[in-house]
This record gives sequence, C-alpha cells and structure tokens, in this order.
Amino acid sequence: MREMMGYPDVMPILSPGRHRSPRRGACFMEFASYLAGERWSDHPVCTQGTLAHLARMVNDRTSDTGRARLTPLIPTVIGLTSNDPLLDILLAVRAAHAALPIVAEERQRSQAVALHVAIDALAEHGDVLAAEASELASAALRAAPAADAWATRFIADIGPARRAGMSVRQCRDVVTGAVNGIAQACVGDADDRLVALLTAAVSDTARFAGAEQATANVPSSAGARVAS
Repeated sequence: MREMMGYPDVMPILSPGRHRSPRRGACFMEFASYLAGERWSDHPVCTQGTLAHLARMVNDRTSDTGRARLTPLIPTVIGLTSNDPLLDILLAVRAAHAALPIVAEERQRSQAVALHVAIDALAEHGDVLAAEASELASAALRAAPAADAWATRFIADIGPARRAGMSVRQCRDVVTGAVNGIAQACVGDADDRLVALLTAAVSDTARFAGAEQATANVPSSAGARVAS
C-alpha cells in the first residue's frame, strides 16, 4: 500500500534532476518510486542500484523529447533487484558497448580500458550470461580498434591489477562516462541511442533476475545459473 505522504492527485512529468514532490516533476527513478508505492526518492529499493543509476543518467542527459519516450519503461524497472555483483559488470559492459564506437577519443580510451577489465572479470564466471557479456565487450573493442590498441598498451604499461574484478563504483563510473559520452557525441541520434541503451539494460537485468530466481528454485547440485 502506498504510504500516506500527501501525494497530489496528479501524475508527475518527467524532467531532469531531483524533485521535492510529484507536483514539481519527476526523474525516471522518482516516478518509479511513486508507482512502486515507496517513499518519494530517486534511489528507491525497487530497482537494482546500477540500473537505477543508468536510468537517472539517461533521464538527465536526454532532450525533453527523448525523455518523454522513457515513460513506458518506468514500470518495467520495478522489482528488478539483485545483490549479485556480476550484474553490475554486465550493465557496465552494456553501457560501454553502446558508447565506445561513437564517443570522443579520450572517452573511448577509458571505456576500452574498462571493457578489458570487464572481460577479465567475466572470465571468472562460467555461465552463459557472463560469456555473452564478454562477447559483447569484445565486439565493442573490435568496433574501435584504435581505442582497443591504446587500452592494451596502457594495461601492459601499468602492469596487472592488484585486485581482479570490478567494484560497483567502477561499474557505475563506466556507466556515467558512457552516458555522458553518448549525449555529447557528434551524432544526430543521441536520444535514440540513450533510449535504446536503457531499454537493453532493462532487458538484461530482467533476464539476469529471472535466471537468478530460476537458480534459487533448483537444488544447488543442479549446476550453474540457468539462462532464460
């Protein structure tokens, strides 16, 4: 049941930034909190954190016209939760894959380095979803060979990482750089690309959450995560 917080009898309008109440508008995740019956917030518990971060970024970096196209996606993020850090990596890969071919050279290099790190981290997971994300990362690197070569040299110069894997903060930094890079890229369809990115990320998360639930419902001896 929705908390009794004195919400006005209006539907909020999507707009950038944070808002004190629905009457002042709503960002994507504030609207999600409203629909989920949670306390008004742009960090509701109903959505996995990195996906929510991506949604906030896309909400703020699209034009008013593009932002209106996000509205049908809002109900789809409600209930998409997981504590598995692999999902953060998958979402970072999805964002970098969308950004790498079109963003400015400096951003390409940082995104390429992140994809190399992600591929190494994904190699620790022997399931279908990780393998598919690794191929997605490799495809993005093939689409930007100069950035790939630079990242390879950079990683060789600094030596192996002291810790394998990617932290949640690193994954969200990749997402931030990817969304900002797409929004600033010299392309005429930045809104289309951002909407497509969020749509794909929601689909990825739904599939991951579904596979995670399927695994939870079978005996532990049944093997690796089930892919839907």
